[in-house]
Amino acid sequence: MTSRPDPTVLLRLLALLAPYRARLAIAALALLAASASVLLLGQGLRLVIDQGFLAENATRLNQTLALMLLVVSVLAAASALRYYLVSWIGERLAADLRCRVYDHLLDLEPAFFESAAHRDRGPAEIASRLTTDTSVLQTLFGSSISLALRNLVMLLGAVALMLVTQPWLSALVLIGIPVTVLPILWFGRRVRRLSRHSQDRVAELGRYASETLAGIRTVQAFTHEDIDRHHYEERVEQAFATAVVRTRQRAWLTGASMLAVFAAVGLMLWQGGQAVLAGEMSAGELSAFVFYAVLAAGAVATLAEVAGDVQRAAGAAERLLELLDAEPGIRPPDEPTPLPSPLRGEIRLESVSFAYPGRNAPALEALDLWIRPGERIALVGPSGAGKSTLLGLLLRFHDPDRGRITLDDIDLCEFDPRQLRARMGLVAQEPVLFTGTVADNLRYGKPDATLDELRAAVRDANALGFVETLPHGFDTPLGPGGVQLSGGQRQRLAIARALLKNPRILLLDEATSALDAESERLVQQALDRLMAGRTSLVIAHRLATVTAADRLLVFDEGQLVAAGRHLDLLETSPLYRHLANLQFGRHREEA
Repeated sequence: MTSRPDPTVLLRLLALLAPYRARLAIAALALLAASASVLLLGQGLRLVIDQGFLAENATRLNQTLALMLLVVSVLAAASALRYYLVSWIGERLAADLRCRVYDHLLDLEPAFFESAAHRDRGPAEIASRLTTDTSVLQTLFGSSISLALRNLVMLLGAVALMLVTQPWLSALVLIGIPVTVLPILWFGRRVRRLSRHSQDRVAELGRYASETLAGIRTVQAFTHEDIDRHHYEERVEQAFATAVVRTRQRAWLTGASMLAVFAAVGLMLWQGGQAVLAGEMSAGELSAFVFYAVLAAGAVATLAEVAGDVQRAAGAAERLLELLDAEPGIRPPDEPTPLPSPLRGEIRLESVSFAYPGRNAPALEALDLWIRPGERIALVGPSGAGKSTLLGLLLRFHDPDRGRITLDDIDLCEFDPRQLRARMGLVAQEPVLFTGTVADNLRYGKPDATLDELRAAVRDANALGFVETLPHGFDTPLGPGGVQLSGGQRQRLAIARALLKNPRILLLDEATSALDAESERLVQQALDRLMAGRTSLVIAHRLATVTAADRLLVFDEGQLVAAGRHLDLLETSPLYRHLANLQFGRHREEA
């Protein structure tokens, strides 16, 4: 069972409010002015009845009503100012917190998100925290706390004025408020719990529908429509049943609230009426007393509601602060070593071993490797052999558990990771494009690239033909993830993006896997030209890439088991010969 959130965690967020102390002070003054104005209205009501209506004094009545109008004007102005300031502060806090968490997330290594996903706190959940949890905190700081303070002031003021007006009746009210409010709060808590349950059911509806519609091709290809309709209808009925239970409880809450409030007011009026008839208090005092009693009861109910808001906000704060407190596993040294200029691109791995967190088997084990400047290396081997892990280590997405990796005889750990990655170009097996235009995606690694540079990179990646046929050329929006492009087109843009960066070290992870045969041939020709003079590591399952490499490294279960040229490995390495027969046999026969 999870522990209840600790509300004191919210105190850590107060540091974010420090730059806005002046606005907080003005908001506090406006709050006090508004609360005092409400309390003054009770005294105005007493004067209107006692010195106006009952005394039949028109002049005094007019003066009192004019004074009350002035008080209401102050109340309106102070309330408007308070609402604006606290809402501004709440929105500002949410914006600052989103930026701070997002900035910190970008400094965390990929392993954090991979392990977070394993704990059911993957990127989607983290993105939800950035929006949903910050909105909860915005509501607390931009509304709930202000309401709590306002009602606390009014509660204290109303109780004090009740005691001054009629002490014995005040005791009755102070006992009666909890008796009437507590059942309402109990019902209210049940309604909130059922509301959350109902929202979860509706969210499940949205998730199921979204998943089904996103995979509509698979749904229809497997004629799964009737089953999905049935499952969706079941979820709709579950959401409906939950909503009915919530509505029933809400109806009970409404009825119980009205009965309790009017019964309490009726009791006060009866007791107060007896006192007025006995001459122990005036009609105006009774009216003011009822006014303050209602204020006190409302304040207690609001404070109880805010307590629930505080509890929810504490949970949201804990989840956000958990992200802020996450320490990057990959961090620059206090005094990073500048990258050599010019960078030769010589890479050495000395007894490098690495295992992913939570896995017993090492991804790489005791790997020794020397890659010469400008050498083209092809990495081959079965899935899970450690090829992609090697690229991740070179990019410092991870650090070795043992051994070290050097670039131009300097340990990678001595460099600033951002400067190191700036000199490398990566093309992943699954090309990642972002919402924006073609030009925006190409400029991802070089924001100041000119249109001529974009055109040259796209031409070298054999993508110029299809880019020019797009409705707006380089200014064509691609949609989320480049959904409007085919897999091969996305891959060619990813290659062009890496080439535009003009890296000294080129890392290609199955860079031609999504291309048709003709596009692969043309892109491979471009890559052959562009790898010239660069240190290049290519994870390859395609014969064209393998034969173009200066040296092939054969991996198996995290170990380097063979190295050499294509023809030599066919003779000396059983594993490579087996892979060649499986993956390249048809091409070899055609040749």
